Amino acid sequence: MVSGRALPRVVIAAPASGHGKTTVATGLIAAFTERGDTVSPHKVGPDYIDPGYHALAAGRPGRNLDPFLVGEERIGPLFAHGARGADLAIVEGVMGMFDGAAGRGGYASTAHVARLLAAPVILVVDARAQSRSVAALVRGFAAFEPGVGVAGVILNRVGPDRHEVMLREALDEIGMPVLGVLRRHDAIAKPARHLGLVPVAERHADAVRTVAALGELIARSVDLAAVRRLAASAGPLTDAVWDPVRETAVGSDVAGSEAGAKARCETDPVGGRPRIAIAGGSAFTFAYAETAELLTAAGAEVVTVDPLRDERLPAGTAGLVVGGGFPEVYAAELSANASLRADVVALAARGGPIAAECAGLLYLARSLDGAPMCGVLDADARMTERLTLGYREATAVRDSVLARAGRVVRGHEFHRTTLTPRAGRDAAWSLGETGLEGHVQGSVHASYLHAHWAGTPDLARRFARACADADPTRGPNAPGGRARSGRALAAGADDPSAGTNTDTRDGVTLG
Repeated sequence: MVSGRALPRVVIAAPASGHGKTTVATGLIAAFTERGDTVSPHKVGPDYIDPGYHALAAGRPGRNLDPFLVGEERIGPLFAHGARGADLAIVEGVMGMFDGAAGRGGYASTAHVARLLAAPVILVVDARAQSRSVAALVRGFAAFEPGVGVAGVILNRVGPDRHEVMLREALDEIGMPVLGVLRRHDAIAKPARHLGLVPVAERHADAVRTVAALGELIARSVDLAAVRRLAASAGPLTDAVWDPVRETAVGSDVAGSEAGAKARCETDPVGGRPRIAIAGGSAFTFAYAETAELLTAAGAEVVTVDPLRDERLPAGTAGLVVGGGFPEVYAAELSANASLRADVVALAARGGPIAAECAGLLYLARSLDGAPMCGVLDADARMTERLTLGYREATAVRDSVLARAGRVVRGHEFHRTTLTPRAGRDAAWSLGETGLEGHVQGSVHASYLHAHWAGTPDLARRFARACADADPTRGPNAPGGRARSGRALAAGADDPSAGTNTDTRDGVTLG
């Protein structure tokens, strides 16, 4: 296996969405894996669905690389962490190659991440309506931004042989290698719905067939040896490997002082290993792998609960994380699982911490499109025709199990639902001019905001500590136990970095 610091790697980009990035990236991952390589799959941006197909193709977690959510300083370390033990890394881009956070000059774009990873770029081009003009397009992308190298092209939706000849001749004029050609008739149907591909967990058998077909298509249409040589041209990375234990144990900056001793005490992994359940299964498929890793590093025992199948929370559950997904598709089934809904209500009633994002917010509501949900929140949810999509910078309105008041967190929204009331006096976040969002109710924090906890590891640390304090299997005299008041948590004593970010710009949308 190759060290992540010198790992062969390549970024798959395109001039715009719809050119075939996911087809090529997933197919490359599957094709190389079929040949015996251990492939590390990555996705630029906040998308949860494509990494599921990448993971199915690679047999290991798909990882997101998003400078807006985690900071550009963490991209190299997170990449190296995710690529441990791999022979090759395939990084799928997002939207057009230079499209990122609106108004930020390409920040968080595919090109930005390629530059941070010092990785060569393969441009996937839909060539169905052009011939010689393809050279002008590719030359423009190759020259547009210094430090980002387009090193080869894969042509998609190519017509008859004569069309391929014209395209190759045009690209020969600018010295751009053609690494593969996919024909128009090679298109493979992928399960899709209103927000993109259907997540792997929802239609697993279909997803398996799709990934296998993509691997076969790419194997016969792309020069895999040339792609491998190109990936090997990437130089070594100098970043330290991301470490969730280090990320959840701050305080070393004041080592040796009384304040430093207190900080280390408050941020050491919690004792007693509180059990934290993370919702999974077909209804809740949106999750970053680093969330569970950070909670484990903070001292928790992480288990999974499937609200479609499991009738009870795992025994000894001290806290619950309910992420995103498509609960509207499964509203009837979620509603029918009354015993689990009752367990969630009981957990909230006894002060067990619950962190819910988007789909989790809907699950905690009183109803979803008329179907009874948990009723932890006094609000109702419904589907709409309007897509809400974009990056956000949110400021915590009040102390909660996730964040101290004033903590600035970057996240994104991605939904076609609305909640009534959206927020009120118990709001979780302020989004600046766009108003308040989410709910904080006792030990419950629920909102539409998807946050990548690798960018704000204090969220995981604070949540794990809140779960330890509320753990029904522990007491102040239990091994590793520690009596702490709710007031101490609210004061943010375990969160010395909270509130230090004063950048309060809001409403940043995807470009």
